[in-house]
Amino acid sequence: MSTSDIAFTAPHWAATDAGMHILRLGGTATEAMVAAAAVITVVYPHMNSIGGDSFWLVHNRGTTQPMAIDACGRAAQNLSCYSADNPIPDRGGRACITQAGTIAGWSQALAQDLGATLPLSTLLAQAIQWAETGIEVTQSLQDAIDKVLAEPAIPTSFQRLYAPDGRPYRKGDLFKNPELAATFRQLAERGLQDFYQGELASKINATLAAVGSPLESLDIAQTQAEMVEPLRLTLDGLRCFNLPAPTQGVHSLQILSMIEQRRAEVHTDAQWMHLIVEATKQSFTDRGRILADLAHVPPDYHRALTSERLVEKARHIDMQRAKPWPFTSEHGDTVWMGARDSHGQLVSFIQSIYWEFGSAVVIDGAGFVWNNRGISFSLEPADINCLGAGKKPRHTLNPAMALFDDGRRLSYGTMGGEGQPQTQATVFSRYVWQKKSLQQAIAEGRWLLGRTWGDSSHDLKVEQNIADELGEQLTALGHQWQPVPAVNEMMGHAGAIADNVVELDAATDPRSDGKACIEQP
Repeated sequence: MSTSDIAFTAPHWAATDAGMHILRLGGTATEAMVAAAAVITVVYPHMNSIGGDSFWLVHNRGTTQPMAIDACGRAAQNLSCYSADNPIPDRGGRACITQAGTIAGWSQALAQDLGATLPLSTLLAQAIQWAETGIEVTQSLQDAIDKVLAEPAIPTSFQRLYAPDGRPYRKGDLFKNPELAATFRQLAERGLQDFYQGELASKINATLAAVGSPLESLDIAQTQAEMVEPLRLTLDGLRCFNLPAPTQGVHSLQILSMIEQRRAEVHTDAQWMHLIVEATKQSFTDRGRILADLAHVPPDYHRALTSERLVEKARHIDMQRAKPWPFTSEHGDTVWMGARDSHGQLVSFIQSIYWEFGSAVVIDGAGFVWNNRGISFSLEPADINCLGAGKKPRHTLNPAMALFDDGRRLSYGTMGGEGQPQTQATVFSRYVWQKKSLQQAIAEGRWLLGRTWGDSSHDLKVEQNIADELGEQLTALGHQWQPVPAVNEMMGHAGAIADNVVELDAATDPRSDGKACIEQP
């Protein structure tokens, strides 16, 4: 491998092309990620938007750990309209509770990147082009549009954009979004801060006020992305990194630790699956009790990655018998992307609006939907994730990265709500411990415990190709499971980049419309 090799992976090929274009120009991985993040809001509008949130891990060669950025929006200051008798709806203006942090995250990442020199006009050019010329509607996009339109009281702004003249867009149609193109052009000309304190902010404020959102102009103007200390877990020969609360990064790392502690007892594919599923249960059992805005978590959150706690959790795994799945889970819509530039900068990035199309409120004249992340808040006063002014909601998002003692690096992640930690664990286990190729680690059959985007059941779902091979063994171990079609989008869109010092590898998920690309510039 040349030390100047470049790589990008994304769940949609157009985002990969945008990222690679910037890398070929000599741009940094951070700049490439901003370009791809803009494009993917155009081509995957049901899974993310500039009206949502994002999280970053950025590692520069020679540094001891990645830089972490939390671009999670906070709840509005005025929340008097919500109560047990007047709860938070899933869609519409009253579901627009939290700020949109993703643009602030882009801005923070670029500001921290000393090598970033390309103008916004270059970074946003392909997003503008795609929005103007149009994208071909995929089956996934059609299904998401139909699902939202079938719900009660969907905002008229959503219907105007995605079902003009009463006809929803169908697979194969050309969907153009000139208002979103104009939004990106305005950001390119006036700067990213225009989203929060300029003309674009005025459009946002007017729309949110008109639909009954509690967010006010001061809430929007004060949106910030924060530099945070990443979570770290030391394993044998490597260190794993993830984002702290309010993300579920702590659970992703707990699961990896439990697997490492018990993997010597694993000899078959069924046992690998059993161990990952049971480690997921052990970690998620504490989720509702420890995970919330970092300022509101209990002491047990800060003890969650101590050796004592990790050993205790691993000890409770029964390698002979599955434990019952204990609680109701959450879902979410997300995109994960990875990049490596010619200078060795490595990025793990994730961007989301929570449910498909978020609140379904389209910002008037701007062409994008606002998130509904705030519906993950509880209205129970005793809940640590209880709705509160200026508070961050519990997040499913968590980009991951691993730094090996021998110099190797791994950037990886997935969409998929609560499937993210378990899919991360599966990909990591296959690649690092089972020594499978990166593409095998991602493409081979997967499973999901709990709920993910587009699904409401909470049991163990197993892709048919694994069910055919391992189903009887899973039943014998006490798992209650159901088969789902193979190569199922329900399992999320995973991806990874492995910088192995002498070789660069990148992979994307066959469950997505993605592409992974590696080149010598």
